[in-house]
Amino acid sequence: MTQELVSLTIIMAVAAVSPIVAQLIPGRFIPQTVLLLAAGAALGPYGLGIIEVNDAVKLLNELGMAFLFLLAGYEIDPKRLAGHQGKVGLLTWGITLGLAWLVVTFLPFFTKQGINGVATVIALTTTALGTLMPILKERNLEGTPIGDAIISYGTWGELGPILAMAILLSTRTGWQTMLVLGAFLAICLLCATLPTKALKTGHRLYRFLTDNANTSSQTLMRLTTFLLIFLVTISALFELDAVLGAFAAGFILRYIIPDGSKSLEMKLEGVGYGFLIPVFFVVSGAAINVRAVAGRPALLVAFIVMLMLIRAVPVYVALSLDKRENPLSSHHRVTVALYCTTALPIIVAVTSLAVKVGTMQSDTASTLVAAGAITVFLMPLLGSITYQVADVHPVTAVREIAHTPSDWRTIVREHAQVRALLHHQDRLKRMAETLESLEKQEGLNGLDSRRAELVERARLEIDRQLKELGLDPQLTTQLPHNYRYPKN
Repeated sequence: MTQELVSLTIIMAVAAVSPIVAQLIPGRFIPQTVLLLAAGAALGPYGLGIIEVNDAVKLLNELGMAFLFLLAGYEIDPKRLAGHQGKVGLLTWGITLGLAWLVVTFLPFFTKQGINGVATVIALTTTALGTLMPILKERNLEGTPIGDAIISYGTWGELGPILAMAILLSTRTGWQTMLVLGAFLAICLLCATLPTKALKTGHRLYRFLTDNANTSSQTLMRLTTFLLIFLVTISALFELDAVLGAFAAGFILRYIIPDGSKSLEMKLEGVGYGFLIPVFFVVSGAAINVRAVAGRPALLVAFIVMLMLIRAVPVYVALSLDKRENPLSSHHRVTVALYCTTALPIIVAVTSLAVKVGTMQSDTASTLVAAGAITVFLMPLLGSITYQVADVHPVTAVREIAHTPSDWRTIVREHAQVRALLHHQDRLKRMAETLESLEKQEGLNGLDSRRAELVERARLEIDRQLKELGLDPQLTTQLPHNYRYPKN
């Protein structure tokens, strides 16, 4: 028991220090999740050996993964799945699955690496929606067009691989698998239907639960935890992956409470992000054999590149073809596609299952998990850089420079100034007021004319961005306070 407590103490110390370190890093471009994974790899069995992944830690790790997928499932609005963007997201994921199968089956590289199986196909189609949710919250993406698109496409990037794992990686025959999944679905429907009926009829039990939700009884929190552990247990009894039960629990919870519950959400996030989920990420990092990863750099890089080609490109194309319903600019579409290529928890789950059944070597699994961990850092960073660069309008700048090469310094400086004005709308407003007063009094000199041109260019850019958000520039002169996304 002493060793278990020592390991847990170190894990929680890492969890406590990570947000502080992330805050101190200039630009805050490294998410806390990356720090947790890196610390786990450094302190785990393949690193310094300080953290021992024993049975107690493994149980907490499983509960952490369960809470992560519970919260991911809870974020999904069933109406969104049935809506237009949800249907496009499903079709896009299906295309991604087909592309992954073609690449893994027929590309000689994967055959030589010995990973041309179903597990690799599934790993190449995933989006780590559960991992992305805290990043989206940190960067004020929730409720924005970009955030909505990430969730819509990312939902199927998480749900699709979970279902594929249950069907394609099952050791049962086809009809047995369908029978088991049918029984699991029936239990899930029962878990969703009974509370919903009690809520609609205002049953005494429902009133008791809601009245005691914020007392020492914590009835709703206890029932939610019971639902989660019950469905994870059912998954284990049916020999399904625990991820399926956890995701179903979150989805059922959202179905029961379609409008959400701030009180319950705060408690779930407190238990999840405050305790269990950091344990999951640290232990996931501890499973990475750094030496094995260093010995296979080609596989590491190739897997990340394939993730971008197989997952990001179809999402970008789908958004481009669906511009009437999703009027996102090109750099916004790139941002969504990159975020949807973030992958980790499903890779951890699918490689663990493949190693357990003997279809994948542990060194290969470590490399794929390391690749997934890198995407958690790399894809949001690339998405942020894409947007930051796009703000400067490099294509327009290049055209202007090609037209008048001698003025390249002035052109570059003007584009940088327009970007600065967009980031400081109050400054833009003051400058515009000053110029208007000068124009009324004495007219504009050469310097003020240049400033007026910058102001007008910035105003036009704001109007364009307002239209992209579906807002009328005649009625709304200011961009939403959280428009400057994604932040570094």
